[in-house]
Amino acid sequence: MVEPLWTSAEIAAATGGIASAAFVCAGVSIDSRSIETGDLFVALAGERDGHEFLPGAFQRGAAGALVSKPSDKPSVMVGDTFVALQALGLAARERAKNARRCAVTGSVGKTSLTQAIAAGLAKAGPSHTSVKSYNNHIGVPLTLARMPKATERAVFEMGMNHAGEIGPLSRQVQPHVALITTIGPVHMEAFPDGMEGIAKAKAEVFEGMESGGLAILNADDGWGGFLAGEAKKRGLEVAAFGSQAGVDAQLLGFQVEGDSAVVRARLHGVDFPFRIGQTAPHWGLNGLAALLAMEAMGVDLEVATQALAAYTPLAGRGLSRKLHIGGASILLIDESYNANPLSMRAAFKALAARPGRKVAVLTDMLELGPEAATWHAGLAEPIEDASVDKVFLAGPLMKSLWDALPPSRRGAWAESADKLSPLVLDALESGDTVMVKGSNGSAAGRVVKAIEAGALETAGEGR
Repeated sequence: MVEPLWTSAEIAAATGGIASAAFVCAGVSIDSRSIETGDLFVALAGERDGHEFLPGAFQRGAAGALVSKPSDKPSVMVGDTFVALQALGLAARERAKNARRCAVTGSVGKTSLTQAIAAGLAKAGPSHTSVKSYNNHIGVPLTLARMPKATERAVFEMGMNHAGEIGPLSRQVQPHVALITTIGPVHMEAFPDGMEGIAKAKAEVFEGMESGGLAILNADDGWGGFLAGEAKKRGLEVAAFGSQAGVDAQLLGFQVEGDSAVVRARLHGVDFPFRIGQTAPHWGLNGLAALLAMEAMGVDLEVATQALAAYTPLAGRGLSRKLHIGGASILLIDESYNANPLSMRAAFKALAARPGRKVAVLTDMLELGPEAATWHAGLAEPIEDASVDKVFLAGPLMKSLWDALPPSRRGAWAESADKLSPLVLDALESGDTVMVKGSNGSAAGRVVKAIEAGALETAGEGR
């Protein structure tokens, strides 16, 4: 019999609440639409009061609820459900206090790198990780609350939009290992002091760590030295990954072979080649970062490299697939989940390594502050360096890039992703590699769906 994640008595003890009935739960959810049988539903306050969704949650199989208003369903009554969720997370951490915990943050690559590390942890024993991008003030305590007591290793993603957000998350998790991917121009509107403010905000991940913990940093990043100094102030050890000699994990080469790549590396001074199920060049450094994190978490290097060899791109973060649209056979690369200047440059480099005519479909990068137009126009240079053949753009900010591109590279510009989609579909040619990227708020994902729908319609016509 599988041990329950929580009993109602345990929930009441952790939160200071009062249980109306005895129940056990197998999971924790804050969204009534994704409830699974046996879950605890946490009725959070938001744009709509979570208590409104209690009937739906129980219809979908909730075993109990965490509430701050009277309910006729099995529940634990507390004063504030958000505070109670945090308390439940802390209780989960304490009952699995021997588990090694890793925190991952940075301006780009957090989710993919977190899941790469999680793949290795899962092979090494009972483990736990964030799902999706549950990396904020709700997602992190929710992830903690979902952690089984038998967990031996766990990895948590931590994100922020403003200064002062990562520190509290780190203090909740109390990581033994912290990994910062890189520092870049993201959420610039919230940082009048620019990149320095972003670096300081990311360094908050060290606040929950005890002396002797390990900070894993990108030596190729211009802020690596600053972050190392911040880590050492707190008594942390530092391990670095990068392309220059003298680091703990040095990238020597990255060779694409079909749908994967061989990474030539030097780990602690010893040549250490390994395979990774990715083709984007930035996964050379990402792979090294993941290896250092897994090593620090007590994962055998052979197990870690097996996990990386099997780790393939996530949906919206480099997932590729071949499609047939009309008479055209294309390769679609879905990078639609999010975008900033750093991740755009990485995506162009990845596109450059692909076969056929290279087509970039881009929507606005958001939250870049008063220099947003300049950041967009500045993408013309890496597009040129990557020899992208045609560029299709959507959104008022991308108009700045359109103006900066030479006429030979211009595909089309439109006010929105929806208006751009038919223009992209009409322009596709057999053999094209099409990469779609943009911020969530500028709806790059809608272009992906339009291309997929075009492929489905074509398949239907052929039946």
